[in-house]
Amino acid sequence: MGRAFEYRKARKLKRWGNMARTFTKLGKEIIIAVKSGGPDPTSNSRLRVLIQNAKAANMPKENVERAIKKATTKEQEDYKEIAYEGYGPHGIAIIVDTATDNPTRTVANVRSYFNKCNGSLGTSGSVSFMFEHKCHFKVKEKEGIDMEELELEMIDFGVDEIFADAEEGNIEIYGVFENFGSIQKYLEQNEFEIVSAEFDRIPTDTKEVTAEQQADIEKLLAKFEDDDDVTNVFHNMKEVE
Repeated sequence: MGRAFEYRKARKLKRWGNMARTFTKLGKEIIIAVKSGGPDPTSNSRLRVLIQNAKAANMPKENVERAIKKATTKEQEDYKEIAYEGYGPHGIAIIVDTATDNPTRTVANVRSYFNKCNGSLGTSGSVSFMFEHKCHFKVKEKEGIDMEELELEMIDFGVDEIFADAEEGNIEIYGVFENFGSIQKYLEQNEFEIVSAEFDRIPTDTKEVTAEQQADIEKLLAKFEDDDDVTNVFHNMKEVE
């Protein structure tokens, strides 16, 4: 198994563990999807998969319907998706994905978090070259599926890593960021049950830290994850086992 698996394994128990924050994040993504592609999931592929994400996160159906309805009202402002880059303490590269209706507020908050934790907000491109932008699908494993044949077939759709997660009974699929739509279409046409789909940034190299240094870095990560404007945080820290 490759870097994507190891990175995912290290992070999956820590990301968005708070249910309220998860629902806020999904609600914003649903609003963005509706505004860009309409409220009908049958014709809006991004919305369709976000509804699956919400289901996997146990988000109540009424919350999903409320977010869709909210997105269609004139009062709902547009959210802008902005990625901020910088360095945390001990030279750890960090990318902060946000969805905000007030970029001025958001950038001020992000800069403040970096500064208070001995980090620094950088310019666009300052650390993104250290990460590969990937789309990540989780689908239910089919009985009798040949993983090698599936991987060979999906290479043409931009997939570069597939592996089975026996513990959860799922197949994890990583592909080129720009090929999200074509991969989703293939999975739906071949009747795979999509459990969730999201975007990841996989570090091309990780930086080892001590337990004390990791504690410093996690203080900064906690500040980001407590901010409702932040949708994801990525870093290249190799976590201490």
